[in-house]
Amino acid sequence: MQQAFITGGSGFLGKRLIAALVARGVRVRALARSEAAASAVRAAGADPVRGDLDDVAAMTEGMRGCDVVFHAAAYVKEYGKLAEFMKANVAGTEHALAAALAAGVKRFVHVGTEAVLADGKPIVRADETRPYPARPAGPYPITKGLAERAVLAANTRDFATVVVRPRFIWGKGDTSLLGQFVDAVKVGRFAWMNGGRYLTSTCHVDNVVEGALLAAERGSPGAIYFLTDGEPVEFREFITALLATQGVDPGTRNVPVWLAKTIAAATSWMAVPPITKTAIAVIGHEVTVDDSKARRELGYVGKVTREAGLAEMRATGSAA
Repeated sequence: MQQAFITGGSGFLGKRLIAALVARGVRVRALARSEAAASAVRAAGADPVRGDLDDVAAMTEGMRGCDVVFHAAAYVKEYGKLAEFMKANVAGTEHALAAALAAGVKRFVHVGTEAVLADGKPIVRADETRPYPARPAGPYPITKGLAERAVLAANTRDFATVVVRPRFIWGKGDTSLLGQFVDAVKVGRFAWMNGGRYLTSTCHVDNVVEGALLAAERGSPGAIYFLTDGEPVEFREFITALLATQGVDPGTRNVPVWLAKTIAAATSWMAVPPITKTAIAVIGHEVTVDDSKARRELGYVGKVTREAGLAEMRATGSAA
């Protein structure tokens, strides 16, 4: 790999992916829809390409000469209008695929999510053979599932597409998911569901980068790979340790999951509901996935342990 193009390069994962590629001697171009995004990707080591996911021409030009496209951009929200998610996650992915094909790129790595399987029921040790649900739990799972299917459908002999599905991305520099937990605690909106005493899989951001790079190099065309930190951990234990790195105590407030679902249904009309069915589906019960396929086929290890990742965050005293 000599040259790569990244969407979502100014984000939490994107910046780490740029840095890892640059460290390998790969020249990186990254889509940037604003001057702030351009500055962020430039600081990470990439050449910014001004435009957004609607701008197929800009992406096509930026992708010319690239060996691989890493599509990491996504609209990651707990709530919002389906049309907003469709535009970013589905149409945006289709535009990135079209640009890659027009530019003659040979390989496309899509950063997916285990949320494509979320339908409100526990997900227990799921592997890549688990089918998409008939009724996904909200606009994010719906649109990420549609985007993933578009990526897999685009796979051909001359254009290899590969999907990686990390579960619960975390680590130093996370200003998204961790920030939502911190804010919820600070304003008194956080509560454990059913005590939080169930298992969850997780994936440190550097392990996601490891898996994405291996998928670019060795992934089977048309394949999906789950990525995790290894064996699952109790959700309450992990979130408590994660918040402790920010000096935040989540407390012991608890709600039964049935009550959380009732509240979500009753407040779904609100612009900012207190809880959503998507949140309940991905953090309100066990969500564990099996990454043995990535370990077997890609040589994926998941080099950063939870202990090491948490220690790094404790040492800095903040997510940034």
